[in-house]
Amino acid sequence: MEKKFFLPLVRLWLWISVLAGAAGWILSAWGQLNRAGYIVFFALGAGGLWFWRRPLGLNFHQPVWSRPKIGWRFRHFLPLGYVVVAALIFFGGVLYPPSTHTAFTYHIPRVLHWLAQGRWHWIHTPVTRMNHSGCTYEWLLAPLILFTKSDRGLFLLNFIPFLLLPGLIFNVCTVLGVRGRVAWQWMWLLPTGYNFLVQSGNAGNDVFAVVYALGMVCFGCRAWISRRVGDVWLCLLAAALLTGVKVSNAPLDLAAVVLLFACLPVIRRHWISTSLIFLLAVLVSFLPSAVLNKHYCGDWLGVSIEIPHLEMQNPLVGVWGNGLQLLLDNFVPPFFLAAGWWNQHAPMLMPQWLVNAVQANFDSGFFWVGELPTEDWAGVGFGISVLVAISTVASFGIRRSGRSGGHPVPVLPPLLRYCLLTAPWLALLVYGMKSGMVTVARLVSPYYALLLPWLLLGTGQAAIVRRRWWRLLAGGVVLLAGMVLVVSPARPLWPAQTVISRLLAAHPDQPLLIRAQKVYSVYSGRSDPLSGVRALLPAQVSIVGFMGTPDDIDISLWRPYGTRRVEHILLTDSPSEIRQRGIEYAVVGGANLAEKGATLDGWLQQTDAELVATTNAMLKVTEGLQPWYVVRFKP
Repeated sequence: MEKKFFLPLVRLWLWISVLAGAAGWILSAWGQLNRAGYIVFFALGAGGLWFWRRPLGLNFHQPVWSRPKIGWRFRHFLPLGYVVVAALIFFGGVLYPPSTHTAFTYHIPRVLHWLAQGRWHWIHTPVTRMNHSGCTYEWLLAPLILFTKSDRGLFLLNFIPFLLLPGLIFNVCTVLGVRGRVAWQWMWLLPTGYNFLVQSGNAGNDVFAVVYALGMVCFGCRAWISRRVGDVWLCLLAAALLTGVKVSNAPLDLAAVVLLFACLPVIRRHWISTSLIFLLAVLVSFLPSAVLNKHYCGDWLGVSIEIPHLEMQNPLVGVWGNGLQLLLDNFVPPFFLAAGWWNQHAPMLMPQWLVNAVQANFDSGFFWVGELPTEDWAGVGFGISVLVAISTVASFGIRRSGRSGGHPVPVLPPLLRYCLLTAPWLALLVYGMKSGMVTVARLVSPYYALLLPWLLLGTGQAAIVRRRWWRLLAGGVVLLAGMVLVVSPARPLWPAQTVISRLLAAHPDQPLLIRAQKVYSVYSGRSDPLSGVRALLPAQVSIVGFMGTPDDIDISLWRPYGTRRVEHILLTDSPSEIRQRGIEYAVVGGANLAEKGATLDGWLQQTDAELVATTNAMLKVTEGLQPWYVVRFKP
């Protein structure tokens, strides 16, 4: 599989990502971020990839798996379970529009802002992440939204990398010394982590970056083995793309540094062509965003305009605090009906010194967990975490056996191999020292696959995967993953609201049913939460003002895509600044006014505007219904 079909697909995905990133920045520099610009750029890019397909390793003419081999492989429970899970993810993505909160607060809106002006620009908005975040994921979103005028196909940007994960996981694990039998089991198991399940059919950029992390190590190791400069280039480009998705992924590039240092003889022989690829890697990395951040807000990472606890102030607290968060979020049961009680009482159950430390150094919600895994917080989750823990502990109690399940091929020198095994753990340590965000289990999604090989080394693991109890546990992990997919609030594959409504009619005072109905109801409208507000606007309005909190979603006011533009308004904007941007009608959030200590009447008088309509809408279950106002600015 690896030689005939799998690796060319990974190479193609990496080059598509590179072309999309380069197109975004280059077309923005020319002010041509439009259909004509993309058509010309991608035509030239596709021609270049076809012309250099042989040296780039993009050959697809070889025969793929034979039918008997496919049938034999998928008679086994784990690969069959993976196929079923992948099918459920795909059907969920087709049936439901994206609903990830971060996608609608900044991923998609920032792309719409750029497309509206034909270039990247610093957006006038309270949503700071629209400006200082990396752009790799958004540069792939841009042409899809531009040409389809829809967000229904955006889930493919996560689903396609999901299909590439098993082969990459097997490749990386075996080259780093994991027994083939062990790697084969885990190549199917790890993608059933809850973060992969809930994000691979949605629009988010956490698990999206996993293919870059694995590709970086995969091609870096192949470069050392094959001495092919093309593999060195792919390692370098994958490392650059990894940082371009999120700067929190940057510590993982330590593995790329190790590999590129080991491949210096290859780089020296091809230093001219590698220098050109290095410039391309710089373009698609986080560096362009860092330079723009320095220009617009005075620091490279944009932390000066973010929430206070985005960057950790006490590294020691950061290490144990992020470690505690990882354990909490990954070992909480997937169906945790006591989540409400826990969220209310957890701070009171913890030692006061611990509560004080996390409150001083982390964002709010440190002890919070959800009833079900969702895109907003889930890591690999309960099933994978428990199985890894049991396998690791049990492997120490198993003596060496002659039946070790296959020995790893000694293709890497011991020092290089152990450096690569250690690098992700050091990267996680660096992340813990720097980050004060409370969704670490989700944010470190690209780390899990590179942390795993160290835990799977040794003959003990090869013996364990043969045990019947281990196979039963592995089967339980896959079945649990399927259940998580079926009941997912974002894409339920069962008649959730119908069933819950009937149960609620029979048991009207049941708080869990009331909560469930509210959660599924809010998620069902999360892709268009302010549709009722949009209906109150005149149809001919092409520019709509929006004043809300950084977490309020304005995506409804952009619809249909390509026909209307949203301009954000700050409470401090003067009447002349608002009118100069062509805003006649605006949507104002009551929660934002209350948060800022302002009143609607006072703001209307200050801006010489009049109230047109009032309604209520719910964007978050925790916030409940909030008032929304449509106002008109007098000429």
